[in-house]
Amino acid sequence: MSGPTPLRVAIAGLGTVGAGTVRLLASDPARLALRAGRPIELRAVSARDRGRDRGLALDGCRWVEDARELAFADDVDVVVELIGGADGIARELAAAALRRGKAVVTANKAMLARHGAELAALADEAAVPLAFEAAVAGGIPIVKSLREGLSGDAVQRVFGILNGTCNYILTVMRETGRDFADVLEEAQQLGYAEADPSFDVDGIDAAHKLALLAAIAFGGRPGFDAIHIEGIRHVSALDIEFAEELGYRIKLLGVARLTPSGLEQRLHPAMVRKDAPIARVDGVFNAVGVLADPVGLVMHEGRGAGAGPTASAVVADLVDIARGIRLPTFGVPSSALVDHPAAPMAAHEGCYYIRLMVLDQPGVLADVAAILRDQHVSIEALIQRARNPNQPVPIVLTSHQTTEAAMTAALTAIEALPTVIEPPRMIRIEPN
Repeated sequence: MSGPTPLRVAIAGLGTVGAGTVRLLASDPARLALRAGRPIELRAVSARDRGRDRGLALDGCRWVEDARELAFADDVDVVVELIGGADGIARELAAAALRRGKAVVTANKAMLARHGAELAALADEAAVPLAFEAAVAGGIPIVKSLREGLSGDAVQRVFGILNGTCNYILTVMRETGRDFADVLEEAQQLGYAEADPSFDVDGIDAAHKLALLAAIAFGGRPGFDAIHIEGIRHVSALDIEFAEELGYRIKLLGVARLTPSGLEQRLHPAMVRKDAPIARVDGVFNAVGVLADPVGLVMHEGRGAGAGPTASAVVADLVDIARGIRLPTFGVPSSALVDHPAAPMAAHEGCYYIRLMVLDQPGVLADVAAILRDQHVSIEALIQRARNPNQPVPIVLTSHQTTEAAMTAALTAIEALPTVIEPPRMIRIEPN
């Protein structure tokens, strides 16, 4: 008597995550079969450099030169796309596989942030899963949590630390007092940052993930182009020092919430209270918080990248597919996804941290206060360093709640003052 039919898998891309997935599938196949209800078998792989020694046992596994051919393989049920990139072969492979009725598992946040609605429609039409737990926060099961565990709740706000490189840099800056450029160089030497770190430190990587979280949380099409994005290059050791003095930590935070003016999606450095759960997430770790009704605040924390955590998420999706679990890609049928209007950043309401470098002359603080008053911005706290006549000194203030438009107008006027010697630095303060 024959056993259960195996789930036949092909993997496109054998980089860090792809190689990690191959190893995980081979590490304990009996345990996986028990969890999945049937064996999961790797039938084919594809990667750019066939001759490269990856230390993988690929015996009995077919090598395919052109990854796009995997979509048409008769001995493959699921295509795991780990090539990366918003377009090109990755997108062609995913679309072709779905059209052929094959399930797709991907870690490709850029592709889904740009083309997720289109691919979700293909998955619905073919009645096959498009799974992407590995695309957001590595080994943290936040996609499953939002789509399943919190499916009965009304999400009010989703927010998180979504890039381990940036979190590591900000953590080391706080612990050592060193500047951004110095810590970035160290992160590159340690392998935490790429040779070209722009994708991470300028916020693009985290913004891709935020687009996917917002889509699931609020039943909308992923809207990457609507996200307000700021990276961490302008965060200084001085800002981190003042944040500590004021009772805050600085984190690169992604936030999405529905407002009366539309869906607000923003990714930028933010100050969070030291006693907030997310403030204690340091190093290369990620964290995602979901505020929902009636459950309240739910926090998820873990490793957001790397071979092990991300491969873990890929294999978890394969286990679900083997079990016959198929959920709408973004939590609701693709035909029901909403095009939420984008809330203008100028309409954002919150509190702010402002640092000015000014010449220490009589009347400077009065001029700054007058401009803030004219824009209806109220000062909550003020720090002024010891006097150093006619030399640059920092002035730091935090505001009560105001609008982004009012704060932007105030800073434009303040920067024009002859006693202000460099552009003001603004960091938004997030509620706990």
